[in-house]
Amino acid sequence: MLALVLLAPTALAQDKAPAKKLFCWQEKGQRVCSDALPAEAVNAAREEISATSGLRTGGVERAMTEDERSQAAIEVQQRQMDAAAAETRRRTDAAMLLSYRDENDLRRVFNERIAIVDNNVRTASYNTVSLREGLVSLLQTAGNQELAGRPVTAELAANIRQRHAELVRTRRLQHSFETQRAELDVEITDIMQRYRAMKGTNPDAVEEAAGQTPAPTRN
Repeated sequence: MLALVLLAPTALAQDKAPAKKLFCWQEKGQRVCSDALPAEAVNAAREEISATSGLRTGGVERAMTEDERSQAAIEVQQRQMDAAAAETRRRTDAAMLLSYRDENDLRRVFNERIAIVDNNVRTASYNTVSLREGLVSLLQTAGNQELAGRPVTAELAANIRQRHAELVRTRRLQHSFETQRAELDVEITDIMQRYRAMKGTNPDAVEEAAGQTPAPTRN
């Protein structure tokens, strides 16, 4: 009999009902909490809070709408397509790189691109300096006219505005070319490393060989 009495609390503890919890969600801009979740709030984002401690015990994100599910499916498909395209580019690049006989052959291709971009940078830099000097000259002329008590003509003012606009555009173009040049250096370094890895080339030996030039012959 005593054993039954001692076991009774344990049995009661095992049969104890689960702790009650509160559900909290937003409804018409207001926070609503209840111990029962109404049907209209089933798809809403909500928090689950212990009714005993008042602490957050969990939560459920808002259910996606039909349009959101469709958009999510499209995004998944797009990521799969992007990954497939990246893999295709990788295989194509590998085949392309392996088609070059050696690094010198590959470097010649880059040297052509470097020459074009460097020429663009030099041209834009020259034009920037020329336009700036011309703008300074026009501004000095306008300043001298004002100091002499003469009004700045409409033609001179228009030339100043035009020259300034051209200078701004040329500076932007120069910055774009300089950015392209820096990006080209990064691209060349990356492709050279990949080429060496695919060819199994020793970079130190290649650089040493590339730096060696035949001694000039004397008659």
